[in-house]
Amino acid sequence: MIANLIAPVFIPVTVVKTYDDEDFRVHTLPLVAMGVVVAVTLALAMATSFGFFERQAVPDQIRAERGVASIDARSIQFYDSADGSIWVADGETGEELARFASGTGGFVRATARAMTHNRRAHGLGPAVPFQLIAWDDGTLTLRDTQTDRSVELASFGEGVDAVYHEILKKGR
Repeated sequence: MIANLIAPVFIPVTVVKTYDDEDFRVHTLPLVAMGVVVAVTLALAMATSFGFFERQAVPDQIRAERGVASIDARSIQFYDSADGSIWVADGETGEELARFASGTGGFVRATARAMTHNRRAHGLGPAVPFQLIAWDDGTLTLRDTQTDRSVELASFGEGVDAVYHEILKKGR
């Protein structure tokens, strides 16, 4: 009985298979497919570089073409608390508009950190509030007038948009 358990351990096993020159084949179809993917990717990148495709959409230009106007705006400031929460205040009155405990308000937290990091990279401080702008097509923009950077909030989904709509309307 014990011999039957130990015997498989001592049987030599061939791990590496040797191939003769005739046994080794490279299939060309996967190589051709990979080459086509690389060629198409390079062609699209070059077409964008040479102006055959538009590089990016500029929201301000699109709004101007479509006649979209601002219907509401509010100055807001972001603050970090010692307990890990982040709160949003009115930029003019200092009134608290929203508070997000640690682990909540992920997108508001990420937006605030990205915008303030961009200011620090430009050597600017937090003195000037950000602008939260509502447009008559239902979209929202968070704009930093100091760095001229803006975030189109509708592009991140309805949940994010709804949070910022609440911030815009709070106390009005």
